[in-house]
Amino acid sequence: MLVNENIIEELCADAGSTRTQEAKKYQMQGKVAITKLEYEDENNFELHAKVFGTDEYDTYVEVKNGEVNEINCDCPDYYNTYGVCKHSLASVLEFNKNGFQDIQNSDNIQKSSIGSNSKNANKYNSFHQIVKTLYNEELDEIDSDIDVELKNKGTIKIEPQIIYDKFTREMKIEFKIGNKRMYKLKNLAEFYTRMINKEFYKYGDKLEFVHTKEVFEENSQKLLEFIMKYAEVIAYTNSSANSNYRYYGKALNESSIIIGNTAIDELFETLENKTVLMTREYEKQNIQFVDKNPNMEFSLQKVKKDEYIITSDFDIFKTTVLKGKEHKYVLTDEKLYRCNKEFENTTLRLLKLFRENFLTQISLGKNELGELFSVVLSKVKNAIKIDEELLEEIKEYEPEKLGVKVFLDYDKNNYLTADVRLCYGENEFNPLNEKEEKEFKYSRNLIEETKAMNIFRKTGFMFDVKNLKFILPDEDKIYEFLTNDINYYMKKFEVLATENFKSKEITKPKIGTVGVRIENNLLEIDMDKLNIDLNQLEDVLKKYKLKKKYYRLKDGSFLDLQESNEIDFIDKLISGTDVDYKELESRTIRLPVNRTLYLNQLLKEIKGTEIIKNKEYKNIINGLDKNLLDEEEKIPEEIEPILRPYQKTGFKWLKTLDKYKFGGILADDMGLGKTIQIISILLDYKQNTENQKTSIVVSPSSLSLNWKNEIEKFAPELKIKVIRGTALERKEKIEHLEKYDVIITSYDLLKRDIDVYKEKKYNFKYIIADEAQYLKNNATKNAKAIKKLNAETRFALTGTPIENSLAELWSIFDLIMPGYLFSYKEFKSAYEMPIVKEENRDAMEKLKMLIEPFVLRRTKKEVLTELPEKTITVLNNEMEEEQKNIYLSYLVQAKQELQDEITTNGYERSQIKILAALTRLRQICCHPGLFIEDYNGGSSKLDQCMEIIEDGITAGHKILLFSTYTSMFEIIEKELNNRNIKYFKLTGSTKVDERIELVDEFNQNKEISVFLISLKAGGTGLNLIGADMVIHYDPWWNLSAENQATDRAYRIGQKNNVQVYKLITKDSIEEKIYELQQRKAELTDNMLNTQTTFINKLSKDDIMNLFS
Repeated sequence: MLVNENIIEELCADAGSTRTQEAKKYQMQGKVAITKLEYEDENNFELHAKVFGTDEYDTYVEVKNGEVNEINCDCPDYYNTYGVCKHSLASVLEFNKNGFQDIQNSDNIQKSSIGSNSKNANKYNSFHQIVKTLYNEELDEIDSDIDVELKNKGTIKIEPQIIYDKFTREMKIEFKIGNKRMYKLKNLAEFYTRMINKEFYKYGDKLEFVHTKEVFEENSQKLLEFIMKYAEVIAYTNSSANSNYRYYGKALNESSIIIGNTAIDELFETLENKTVLMTREYEKQNIQFVDKNPNMEFSLQKVKKDEYIITSDFDIFKTTVLKGKEHKYVLTDEKLYRCNKEFENTTLRLLKLFRENFLTQISLGKNELGELFSVVLSKVKNAIKIDEELLEEIKEYEPEKLGVKVFLDYDKNNYLTADVRLCYGENEFNPLNEKEEKEFKYSRNLIEETKAMNIFRKTGFMFDVKNLKFILPDEDKIYEFLTNDINYYMKKFEVLATENFKSKEITKPKIGTVGVRIENNLLEIDMDKLNIDLNQLEDVLKKYKLKKKYYRLKDGSFLDLQESNEIDFIDKLISGTDVDYKELESRTIRLPVNRTLYLNQLLKEIKGTEIIKNKEYKNIINGLDKNLLDEEEKIPEEIEPILRPYQKTGFKWLKTLDKYKFGGILADDMGLGKTIQIISILLDYKQNTENQKTSIVVSPSSLSLNWKNEIEKFAPELKIKVIRGTALERKEKIEHLEKYDVIITSYDLLKRDIDVYKEKKYNFKYIIADEAQYLKNNATKNAKAIKKLNAETRFALTGTPIENSLAELWSIFDLIMPGYLFSYKEFKSAYEMPIVKEENRDAMEKLKMLIEPFVLRRTKKEVLTELPEKTITVLNNEMEEEQKNIYLSYLVQAKQELQDEITTNGYERSQIKILAALTRLRQICCHPGLFIEDYNGGSSKLDQCMEIIEDGITAGHKILLFSTYTSMFEIIEKELNNRNIKYFKLTGSTKVDERIELVDEFNQNKEISVFLISLKAGGTGLNLIGADMVIHYDPWWNLSAENQATDRAYRIGQKNNVQVYKLITKDSIEEKIYELQQRKAELTDNMLNTQTTFINKLSKDDIMNLFS
C-alpha cells in the first residue's frame, strides 16, 4: 500500500457514497493521470493529477503525518462544497493502486525510497499502457457523444438592452444572462476569457455554470457570437500587452459594446424580427427590428393659384436616421427599420436636403414646375406623392423627352467640329448660344442636358466661343473619336455629317495587286494598286515604326496603322532589301535575285491582295522550299546508297542553291555528316559538267588531311590536292590548281598565300568554308583572306553559326552572299542592336525571314532517332582547405587590383589583366600546381577525376578527357602512370599526320582507355566513336566548344550510350562560368529556330560578377 488505509477511509467518508462510487469508476476507466509527486512514505506525500470527466480538472492532495493537510480541485463541485470531490478522491485511489507508473513525466517524481512494489508494478507496464490507452480512447468517444447531446440542451438565455443618446447620437448595447433570474454582464472582456477557457463561474445564487457555447439556448446563439466578436476586441485593446491603445485606465468600456457603422449592420442581422428593450431619453421602450421601409412620405400640394409646397407627413427633425456600413436605418418609437437602397436614395436623400437647409417645407411657383420635373423628380421621384388631379393640372410643365442633334464637320485646320442642337419636340436651340438659350421658353430637362454636354467634354471637345460650336483640335482624340467614340455618339444622339467629314474618314492601307517576276537575273516587283500616296510613304513608315495607331494624310484623312499586314509588308520589304523610297515611287522595284525567298515569305502575310508570279519566280520558290525539294534530283550513284535521308535532303538543297548561284550555310548539328553532303555536291558537279572549274575547301589545319581521306574514301574519282609544304611548294601547287577537281588548304595557309591566289585571279566553282565559326570575326586575317577569293557559289559549314553575337552570323553571310545582310554598320543598326539590347521581336522576325532560306540546320534529336542516349551530369567538388585558402586569398587580391586598373585605364584597356586574373582563378580550381611552383597540397577536382576514370575503366568504358590547359595533362599523366592506365594525348603541338594515327589507334585498340585532348586542338574534326565516356575537366566560356568536343564521341556510328561528366568546383568562378554557359546555351537555336532571347558577349558587369 502506498497510501495509509486510514487516510483513504477518511477521504471516502468525507466524499460520501455517491462521489466515492464515481471516483472508483474514474480510476477503473483510466481517466486519472498523475502529473507530479513528492513522496516520502504512506503518511507523507504531495500529489498532483489530471482527471478527465465532463471536462479536464486539475487536483492537488497533500498528506502530512498521516493527516490530510490540503485538498483542491478546479471542478464546480469543489467550489460549491470546498470538500472532497470525486476527482481528488479518484487521484488518491489511482496513486494507491498503480503507484508511480502512471506519472506522465518521470522528471516530476521526487521520492526518498521505492520498494519492490515499484518493480512489480512496472513489469507489465508496456502492455497495460497500450490496453489502457485504446480502452480510454473508446470511453472518451462515448462520453463525448453523450456530453454533446446533453450540453446542446442549453437553458441560459441572453437579453440585450440598447441605450441611445440622442444628443451624442451614440448607441451602445448591454447584456444580461440567466434563466429564471437575469444577471448583468458587468465585464464583457472577462466573459470572453471565460468562454475561451471554458471556465466555471458563479454569477449569483441562481446562476453558475461552465462557460461553453452549448449551455446557451438556441435563440441566444447568434447574440452570443455577436458578443464574442466585439468582446474579443475589447479584451485585446484593454490588455496590458497593448498599452499603445490607452493612456490612463481602459481604452474601451468593458460593460457595453458601442454600436458603430459595421456593428449596427451585424446587430440587425442578429436581432431581425425580434423585440429589444431600448432606453432613450431616460424612458424604456420595446423596439422591434424590421426589414422594411418606414411609412414616411413627402407630398406636393397646391396652396393657392400658381403656388405650391413640398411638405412631409412626419416630423423632419425628430426622425432618427442611423447609418450602417451597408444600410441606413430609421428609428421610431416602436421600430427600427432597415431601409432598401431605393428608399435611401430618394426619401432619405430628400430628408437630408430639408435638414441641411433647416426647412420643414419648400415653396415653389409655376415657373419652377419645369425644374421640379426635370431635376427634383428625376432624382427622388418616388419620394414625393402627387395626387392625380394635381398631376393632371401641372403635367403641361413636364418637359418633353430631350433629343440631341450633332452636325460633324472639319474646319479649315482639319479640326473636328460639332454643331449641337438640343431638341424638345419640334423646338430646338444651341446650348452654346446664350441668347438662344434665354429665348427658349419651353420646359427643359436640365439633368439630361448636363449629361449630354458632359459627353462632349469627356471625349475632348472644347468650346469654340467664336463659332458657338464644340471643337476637337487634338489629332489623337480625333482618331479616338472616329474609331470608338462616334459609335457611342450614334447611340445617344442623332448624328449628321457633312460631305467634307465623310471624305476624311479612317481608311485601311491596301495593296490591290503585286506582280513579281524574275528577268535578267533580277527580281522585279510591281505595286500598281497601292492606296497610299507614295510621296508620303516614308513619313507613314516612320509613324508605323514608332508604334503609332494612325498617320494623318495631307488631305486630313486618317490611315489606320494598327494590325496592318500591308504596311508591315512594305516596312519589311524596305528594311529587308535596302530599297530606296524614290525607287518605290516608280512603283517598280528591282532587287538581286537572292531576295526572292525573303519576298515570298513576306507575300504570305498579306491577305486580300492579288499576287501575280511568273514561271521563273515559281521555279525558284519551289526549288528552294525545304519541304518541296525536287525528288527527281539525282544523287551520284556511288554515294547515294550510303547517304541517310536527311543527308539526301541536304544534297538537294545545296544543289538548288547552286543552280541559282545562291550561297548557303549547312548548319547541321556536329556529327551529322556535313562533310559527306559537300562531297556529294562536288562529285555531282564533276559527273555532270563540261569545262569544269576547280573548287577549294578551306578548313582548320587539323582537318585538312581528314578532308583528303574522306574524299578519297567516298569519291575517289575526284582529283584532289592538299596545299601544304614550303611557301614555294605551295605556290607551285596553287599555280597549277586547274589540274585538280578540289584543292584543300587551311585558314592559316590561305592568309599566307592570299597574294598568290589574287595573282592567279582564278574563279573557283565552289568555296567550301569548313568550321566557318573561324570566320566569326570579320576583322581577322582569316575572314579577310577567304573573302578575297572568287567563286560561283560559296557554302559555309558550321554546327555553331552563332556562338556569342549576331556579328558572327553577319560575317559568315558576308562570305556566302556578300551584301545580302547589308554592310555591317547597317546590320548592326537595323538588327544586332535592337535584338541584343532591346530584344526587339520585330527586328528578330525580319532577320529570321532573311536568313532562313539560306540556312539548313538539323539536330541529332530530329534526325538520328537510332542514336543512343547521351546523359550529361554536372559533378561538384569542394576545394581542399589549403586550395580554398589560396583561392580566396588570390580572389581578394585580384578583385582590388582589377578595380584599380579599370579606374585608371578603363574597362576596354584592362582586358589583358582581366583575362590573366580569370585564368589564375580557373587554374587554382583545376590544381594550384598550375599556378604555384612547388605546391605539394592536393586538388579535390583531380581526386574526383581520377575516381571517375578508375570506375569507368573498371566498367569497360573508353574515356575522352578534355581540358583547356595542356599543363594540367602533365599532372593527370603522372596519376595515370602511377595507376598503370594506358592513354593517348592530343594537343595543338600534335602533327596532323600523327592526329589521324592516334584517332584510328584509339578507336581500335581496347588497351588504350583514356584520350587526353586539349579543347581547342581536338574540339573539331575528330571521329572518336570508340569512346563512350567524356569528361570536361574544366568549363570553358563557350558551351558550343564543349558540345563540339563531346560530339567527337556522340556522332554517327556510336553504338553505346554516352555519359558526359562536367566537373565544377563549388563556390568558385567555375560555377559562374557554368551559369553564363546556360544563359548562352540557346543562342543558336534562338536565331535559327523559334526562341526569342539573345545574350551578347560578356559585359563589364558580367566580368566583375565573376569576382564576387
